[in-house]
Amino acid sequence: MQFPSEYQQILQRLKNINASTYAQTRNFIDGAVTYLSPYISRGVISLPQVKAHILQNYKPYQVEKLLQELAWREYWQRVWQAKGDAIFTDLKQPQPDAKHHRMPTAVENATTGITAIDGSIETLYSTGYMHNHFRMYLASICCNIGKAHWWQPSAWMYYHLLDGDLASNSLSWQWICAAFSSKKYYCNQENINRYTKSFQQNTFLDVSYETLETMPAPKNLAETTVLNLKTDLPETAFPTLIEGVPVLIYNSYNLDPLWHAGEDVNRILLLEPTHFKNHPISSSVLQFVINLSENIAGIQIFTGEFDELKNAAKNQSIIFKTHPAFLHYHGKAEAYDYLFPEVSGYFPSFSAYWKKCERYLSK
Repeated sequence: MQFPSEYQQILQRLKNINASTYAQTRNFIDGAVTYLSPYISRGVISLPQVKAHILQNYKPYQVEKLLQELAWREYWQRVWQAKGDAIFTDLKQPQPDAKHHRMPTAVENATTGITAIDGSIETLYSTGYMHNHFRMYLASICCNIGKAHWWQPSAWMYYHLLDGDLASNSLSWQWICAAFSSKKYYCNQENINRYTKSFQQNTFLDVSYETLETMPAPKNLAETTVLNLKTDLPETAFPTLIEGVPVLIYNSYNLDPLWHAGEDVNRILLLEPTHFKNHPISSSVLQFVINLSENIAGIQIFTGEFDELKNAAKNQSIIFKTHPAFLHYHGKAEAYDYLFPEVSGYFPSFSAYWKKCERYLSK
């Protein structure tokens, strides 16, 4: 699966959603998933935009599972809003049974011995995408089977994902390893074979769930690595700012080509070294972000900090979309495009959040 960056091709992918078979097939490697996550994560299209398209052709009850999956992304954002940088630590309780804070080398090298898993890692490296079910498998293998603390392997996955979302990624890993849930998620070889339509046997996962929950970490996952992830940001000139008009700030989570379209403004894609030092992304992901920004007419790329831009703008108004990753922005904050703007605040579980959302499904 490849991910085009041209806006009309992205809209065509939106039109191609097969919502009727999503619920029944989404967990299979060849299921009717949408492949929209990189564009949602990067703010090219919004959750309400996807929802509106789906509900043009279906009643909410017919596509509830797909709407729920969209709501999961928003739920993670709401948790991030409420808890801030605490989402980068064990949020509810210390991860049970974590033995180290390093990366399993076999996972990084795609040499776990689980053919479908290793193939999914190679696909991640080559395309920047991993099927959601494989993300769950990998998190379980790293944390619950290999006994690694979730942070390093989650940072590795985020580094390579075109759809990397800090809240979705960090909190999903914590949900798998019971740092943000009540129990661990396990997968065995039988489950992997079923959903990947493979037939592998005699792996360290080819045991019962009862055995998985009590066995020590397998030798395949014993070797570990300390990751050294970094982002090579482009060197850029300071942007040319037209005086007397607002400055719109875009970033790796807001690349909406329709935002203030046609207005006389300065458009800046801001790549802050401090942000990417804390949350590095690969050169492929960075290039994807830059390619997506080319849908925005007149945009300039600036590698630098927000305060540098603010100081240069002087009396010009600065406009940006609110986002938990960029709370240090100052100026006119415009609302994020929420799927359920009526439901805010912290919910300890998705089910509690979804119960509140259901009443607004038809809006």
